[in-house]
Order: sequence, then structure tokens, then C-alpha cells
Amino acid sequence: MRWARAAGIFAAKTLALFLAVSALSFTLVRLSPIDPVQAYVGNDASVSNEQRERIARRWGLREPPVTQYFTWLGNLCRGDFGESTLFRLPVLQVIRERAVLSAALMALSWAFSGLLGFALGVVAGAYRGGWPDRAIKTWCLVLASAPTFWLAMALMLAFAVAFPVLPLGLAAPAGKLAADITFADRARHLVLPCAALTLSGISSMAMQTRQKLCEALEQDYALYAAARGESKWTIIFRHGIRNIALPALTIQFLSFSELFGGSVLAEQVFSYPGLGRTVVMAGMKSDIPLLLGITIFSAFFVFAGNTAANGLYRLVNPEIKDREL
Repeated sequence: MRWARAAGIFAAKTLALFLAVSALSFTLVRLSPIDPVQAYVGNDASVSNEQRERIARRWGLREPPVTQYFTWLGNLCRGDFGESTLFRLPVLQVIRERAVLSAALMALSWAFSGLLGFALGVVAGAYRGGWPDRAIKTWCLVLASAPTFWLAMALMLAFAVAFPVLPLGLAAPAGKLAADITFADRARHLVLPCAALTLSGISSMAMQTRQKLCEALEQDYALYAAARGESKWTIIFRHGIRNIALPALTIQFLSFSELFGGSVLAEQVFSYPGLGRTVVMAGMKSDIPLLLGITIFSAFFVFAGNTAANGLYRLVNPEIKDREL
């Protein structure tokens, strides 16, 4: 019964999110100065005004906005996101191809930033007030103040220009056949974008973990363990880690929105052909179907991260289950 209720709530939230995001996105595009016909025709001067008008009527652009929205919404429900005017391919196919590259980049960055941030936060909390704490806090403040695109350009200048040990950009060597591209080639091209995203996501995890660990070490059970003669690191591993792991996991899952936003900047700097760079190209080239498709996809991506965080919290913390019952 409880699982059926939870599934119903999840379905209702998903439907509400879909309707809200689709309506808001469609309204913003309608209010923007983007001309879909001009984006489709491009700089082809041979297309007459009559032909432009026929294209507009064929696409239903002369219909009332409400009619256009519900027509587009019906197509979405059938799995038809339209055709990209930039790539001349179905929108879902473009998203599927680019999402694979973005998934590899974001998954690695998400894991590394969480692990490194958690480890740095534990060290800073363990040596609160000491030089390791001050050094880590200073480094985290610098990283938090540095935009992702600045970190990406700094890494590019350092490791691809000044010391050319890593590729300058792209997801694979240029001019190389797809069949000849090895896993090592793709991994080398992934290092710099992944490092930029990882560095941009470390500071929040480290500072939150430090604060939670400091609070945990001030609790009675930690003070009692210290009075019994247990060492500081024994107390941290036995009592501190257990109490700060759940908040850290929650923060990590809630960082999905920042992760996707940072990937847009990192992919643009390194010309990495993922969803982030694709959405920038769609906006610059007025590719409305692709832009709307990626917007809806990104909204569900963030929603999935928030839902996973809430579910994990309820799974690990039995007190929440008891209060819900």
C-alpha cells in the first residue's frame, strides 16, 4: 500500500513537472525574437516570401499559440519531439547521441567531486583551526569563486598549451576514423573537461562535510569516546563518518542542477560534443525543437537527482519512514 501511494505521488509529480516545464518553455520561446522559418531557411536568398509563408502554415505557426502548444504537447506524448533544423535529424536521436558523451563526463565528475570533497571535508574537520583546515578552506573558497569556464580555460592553458600533455579539446582525435578511435583516445580527451567539472563541484561538498563533522565531534558520544582514551581518528571513523555520510550523500545528489549547468560551460570551452555544447548551438542557431527537447530532458535529469536524494534519505533514515507512517 505504501509503495502504491509512493508510486502515485511520483507519477503525479512527474506529470506536473512535464506540464509546467513544457508550458513555460513553449511560452518563453514564443515570446523570444526567434523565427523558426528563418532558422530553417538560413541564408538561402532563393526562398521567396510565398515559400516562407507555406512553410510557416505547414508547421502550424499561423495557428493561435494555445493551439500550437497543445499540438506540440500531443506530439511529445507520442514521443515525437520534432526534427532538429541544425542537424536535420530527429531531436530524440540527437539527444540520445550527445547524452552518451555528457553522461560519461558528468558521471565521472560527479563521483570524483563527491569523493574528493568528502575526503577534504573530513581532513578539514579533523584538524579544525589547524593549518590543514585553513589551507583547505582557502582552496575551497578560491574554487567556489572561480567560474567553471575560467577553471576550464586555466586547465587548457596549463596542460594543453603551456605543457601539451593532454588534447586541447573535442571527444576524440580530429581526422581519425571512428573505427580507429580507442578507449585510451576517448579517455585522454575526457581528462580536462572532467577535471574542470570536478574542481567546480568540490568546494560545496568539502565545506558542508567539514561543518557536519565539527558538529558531530562536539556531541556527547564523541566527547565520551575521547574521555575513554580513543584517538581522534578512531572517533571520526567510528562515530563521525556514520553521522555525516547521509547529509553528504543528500548534498551530492542535490548537486545535479549545478552539474548540468557546469557541463554546459566546460563542454563549450573544450568543444566537447555533449548535450551542454549542443544546447548552446541550438540557442545560437535558433533550433527551437532541439532547444525545447534538451530543456525538457535537463529538467527531468535534475528532477531525477532530487528524487534520488529524497529516496535515499528515506531509505537510510528510518525516523523519516516512521513519521510518514
